[in-house]
Amino acid sequence: MQSISSRNLLRRLPWVDVTSGTYRVNRRLQIKVGRGRVSFLQHGADVVIIPGTLTELSALRGYSDTEVLERLAGLFTARQVTPGQVLAREGDPVREVFVVAHGRIERLVTGKYGTVDHLGVITDGDQVGDEAVGVEDPSWSATLRCSTAGTVMVLDWDALRGLLDEAPGLRAHLEDFARRRALPQNRRGEAEIALSAGHEGEAVVPGTFVDYELEPREYELSLTQTILRVHTRVADLYNDPMDQVEEQLRLTVEEIRETQEHELVHNREFGLLHNTSYDQRICTRSGPPTPDDMDDLLSMRRSTDAFFAHPKAITAFLRECNRRGLVVDAGRTDDGSRALTWRGVPVYPLGKIGISDHNTTSIIAMRRGEDKQGVVGLRPAALPDEVQPGLNVRFMGIIEQAILRYLVTAYYSVAPLVPDAVGLLEHVEIGREAS
Repeated sequence: MQSISSRNLLRRLPWVDVTSGTYRVNRRLQIKVGRGRVSFLQHGADVVIIPGTLTELSALRGYSDTEVLERLAGLFTARQVTPGQVLAREGDPVREVFVVAHGRIERLVTGKYGTVDHLGVITDGDQVGDEAVGVEDPSWSATLRCSTAGTVMVLDWDALRGLLDEAPGLRAHLEDFARRRALPQNRRGEAEIALSAGHEGEAVVPGTFVDYELEPREYELSLTQTILRVHTRVADLYNDPMDQVEEQLRLTVEEIRETQEHELVHNREFGLLHNTSYDQRICTRSGPPTPDDMDDLLSMRRSTDAFFAHPKAITAFLRECNRRGLVVDAGRTDDGSRALTWRGVPVYPLGKIGISDHNTTSIIAMRRGEDKQGVVGLRPAALPDEVQPGLNVRFMGIIEQAILRYLVTAYYSVAPLVPDAVGLLEHVEIGREAS
């Protein structure tokens, strides 16, 4: 059976037994509103924003008036950009909101000693400028320079002000957003816990409490199922030297486990590629995965203990290391085996991440374990007729055609306990440059 893979994600995840079929993640209240990615429709050379996806802008999160959203989407105009073009300069007043439909835009800032520092890249679906909502005389904190040709959707602030005069509900929503953003919060955007430190004498100690999210995320166990059918004649006659029923079950279980790992990566409800916080996603600086990109991904969370990447992404990373004369060593993993490591963190092959039509992929970095507030796999604590953890085989009887039937089921899910438990390096190009 060639489709059996190393299944590194299944083997390396710490698994938590769920007794009730649902796993609740109670998180501290987040005041900072996260941002998502805007989607587009393209008709030939014309690009338009899908109105409903404008709620992915942090300032519009939770706004539901579809008519106003449609009018707002119509205010965006498409602008073709070229490599090297500057969209905004650091310190200039903010006059526009930019949403990238296609292309790469670098964020550059002047360093303390006059150097130009690279803060990151924004790309397809990302936006910049909406953070100026509710700020008096906002100015650009960084220079925006296009590194590739592309299409940028532009919203003029004057046009937005005209819409606000006609849509009081939108104005009230943006004012509420500005008010909530001004609430006391820590550097992670969580509701502040009032403390006093370094005081002397009989100072008044502040009272406080830890505020939790009102609607915590609950992960219900998903499943993969199939009904294995084996004719009784096969089970009776062809059971030596190998029991055909056992062999059929073994191969069926292998395929279910392969599908289970694919779901942990790609399922839209809980899969890691779709449920990683957008604040924990970065884009490669130039296309291929460089050591600088891996360092940026590593620095986004504490105690990163695993990378997962498509084998071709690992090869592309090694090519970039070869160009710089860097030697990447193999080190010991948590189970004693040896694996490629970067900065002491093992890099595990995971082919199920996949490669897009544009020959790009993603690299996953994570912190694992419930005690570290990391990523955990979820499975039921106990099952009837269980043959493996989280997987059971139940005999369904013999039908009139003399066929044995077995219901084979695996239950599972995956949960990042806090947003920075998992991060993505996206738009990783894996092709070799033409000579």
